[in-house]
Amino acid sequence: MVLIAIVLAATVLVAVPSVGEPILRATGRVLVVDEPIAPADIIVIAPDSGGAGALQAADLVHGGIATRVAVFTDPPSGEDLEFIRRGLPYEDLAARQIRQLGWLGVTDVVKIPRSEAGSEGESQVLAPWCDAQAIRSVVFVAARDHSRRIRRVLNRDMKGHATRVMVQAERYSGFDPDRWWETRGGIRTAIIELEKLVLDVVLHPFS
Repeated sequence: MVLIAIVLAATVLVAVPSVGEPILRATGRVLVVDEPIAPADIIVIAPDSGGAGALQAADLVHGGIATRVAVFTDPPSGEDLEFIRRGLPYEDLAARQIRQLGWLGVTDVVKIPRSEAGSEGESQVLAPWCDAQAIRSVVFVAARDHSRRIRRVLNRDMKGHATRVMVQAERYSGFDPDRWWETRGGIRTAIIELEKLVLDVVLHPFS
């Protein structure tokens, strides 16, 4: 019922933006976390941040935040497996991000093995990987529209580990928290991510 109420409220506000613009803007910003950052051992890019994440990571490297970048491997599924079965080339998200980072002048890139898709999968493998690599500090570049949710997930999965994780939302995606209601894509993204964020709060109220 809570999720339905949020969707209905967002729909009404979108229909009359002149009345609800401050609320819509605040709603968009709820989805976004952009924490203060400091020099770190490594920059880690969330898979679903795509090319925007690679751009942000490159900016951070050139800004002196870290010299190394890590990307998550992307396990093949669905049509990917069929391409592989037919002996055709398969380029996962990690390979694409590594190629993009190379274009941007970043060559010190490592892979974090991952066997499960989704933000839960990536955050769960990050903690033991950091432990094994003696990583003490990480700047985690997340997709802007669900950086708040990934912050909550990381709070849970990094609890009890020594690594400090600073979350930064990438800045090059099409999602604008201050104007999301002006496009169909923005409306769809905001509603979906609000539903996911509320569900995460309901299931994990103390994250």
